Amino acid sequence: MLAAPTFAQEPIKVGVLEDQSGDFAAATIGKVHAIELAADEINAAGGIAGRPIELIEYDTQSDNTRYQEFMRRVLQRDKADVVFAGFSSASREAYRPIVNQFDGLAFYNNQYEGGVCDANMIVTGAVPEQQFSTLIPWMIKEYGPKIYTIAADYNFGQISAEWVRKIVAENGGEMVGEEFIPLGVSQFSQTIQNIQNARPDVVVTLLVGTAQASYYEQAAAANLNLPMASSVNVGQGYEHKRFTPPSLANMYVTTNYIEEVDTPASKAFVEKFKAKFPDEPYINQEAANSYIALNLYKIMVERAGGSTDREELRKVIAKGDVCFDGPSGNVCLDPKSQHMSHNIYLAKVNEDHSISFPTSWENIKPYWLGEAGCDLTKSDPSAQYTPSNPPPAAN
Repeated sequence: MLAAPTFAQEPIKVGVLEDQSGDFAAATIGKVHAIELAADEINAAGGIAGRPIELIEYDTQSDNTRYQEFMRRVLQRDKADVVFAGFSSASREAYRPIVNQFDGLAFYNNQYEGGVCDANMIVTGAVPEQQFSTLIPWMIKEYGPKIYTIAADYNFGQISAEWVRKIVAENGGEMVGEEFIPLGVSQFSQTIQNIQNARPDVVVTLLVGTAQASYYEQAAAANLNLPMASSVNVGQGYEHKRFTPPSLANMYVTTNYIEEVDTPASKAFVEKFKAKFPDEPYINQEAANSYIALNLYKIMVERAGGSTDREELRKVIAKGDVCFDGPSGNVCLDPKSQHMSHNIYLAKVNEDHSISFPTSWENIKPYWLGEAGCDLTKSDPSAQYTPSNPPPAAN
């Protein structure tokens, strides 16, 4: 164990607003632990520009009103220099106007539906052009062109499904069905019947939360036996660990990290993570992204001469060379969108729920927003865009 250094300067305050209880807690506890791990390592090595990290944690309980309440508190009362916040896209959109109101800086360390062009936000999670542009063509080539999507009925599911439609069409596929499932729904007999009647080659599952995860065991019990493709399952909620085999068999997921990634960097990360948190059930992509995020923030502040001022940090980001070698490999922030490049792994869940990796793609950049017209080095619309509603510059 390293002796903690003695700090003479005031701490850098890092707000942590994550669901430590509630519907999303299984996927988000690891985010909190990853931030704590990174903070301990950074503090043991002398802090950020000689200043210690002080974590200010709030349990948002998977409740969007709590995100709003705690975001106001952590920025206005606690005077946090930066905030790491949010699992669902609904939670992000609940707090994002408050971050803008107080001119704060927030990291969103989740895989999501993409499109946020906001200078007050840094996104370290993977986005559709990194996940679907790799996953959908591979699935069509491997299994056939007929696609059926089931998605959570809020902005994540709706916008992700729009991306699926777009990329299916671009690759000569056919949408044979699409359903949006309200959060909290746990009975899927009608959905399973609809899929059986549509006879797709592949089912794209964009389900979120504990209740919706019930789909997999019900589909297995009904002998649906169709290949599944997802940008969100396994990599977040580790359903292959939580459910009895073979309910997740033949699930394919594009993810920037899961603990089964077989590289020296990943193995070292898993080892030190579980040394600190031996009861951690799984280290998901959001945990890796959160660990990476605090290290990226350290790099930014130190390159800004120790300043935590958002405009000074944006000047650092604008140079285009804010990168970090982390558990998923080398990642870099894109100056135009403030999103992150990723190595993308195609993870396959086998019959026994072990994981194999049929292929991977290196250094996939978050290119869509920048190509569509988002450029935070020139302007800040503080908006979210979709393929059917791109930035004005692209219209």
